[in-house]
Amino acid sequence: MSVTELLTESVVVFSQNYLPLSRINLRRAILLLVTQKAEPLDFYSQEGWEIRSPNVVLWIPVHIRLTVTHTERVWKTPPVTRREVLRRDRQTCQYCGSHKKLTLDHVIPRSKGGKHSWDNVVIACERCNGFKGDRTPQQAGMELRTQPKPPANPTLLFANQFWRNHESVRGDL
Repeated sequence: MSVTELLTESVVVFSQNYLPLSRINLRRAILLLVTQKAEPLDFYSQEGWEIRSPNVVLWIPVHIRLTVTHTERVWKTPPVTRREVLRRDRQTCQYCGSHKKLTLDHVIPRSKGGKHSWDNVVIACERCNGFKGDRTPQQAGMELRTQPKPPANPTLLFANQFWRNHESVRGDL
């Protein structure tokens, strides 16, 4: 493995309270460890990389924990925009699964008191949106593929995925 390939390997960074925050590349992990802004964490294995320079040999583990106090970024739910709803619904009509001619649809129409909020807006293709019209999905005989909800905090999604993967690895031991 070349040096440039090695430096793109990833390390999981934990907060001071052991919440997995993100993945960073090896170069950033070395910087955090050398400046003592992070410390190595030893979970269940001795996985990692040995980095050598003319004067120093560093062991970089696959998990590190921040030692500096930092205010964790406050994540706010983004406003309901076409771009964000497309991202949440994975650019798919929530009625038929189409990926073409997508529009915003209010599950409970605004004319019937529906709000322009995360739990009332979905992506629909022009055909489904036109068929549904000024009715609720039940009145139109349509079914939503997923219930609309606000997008989740990316850090919490990463933490949940990390622990799910970690548990499946641990179960194999």
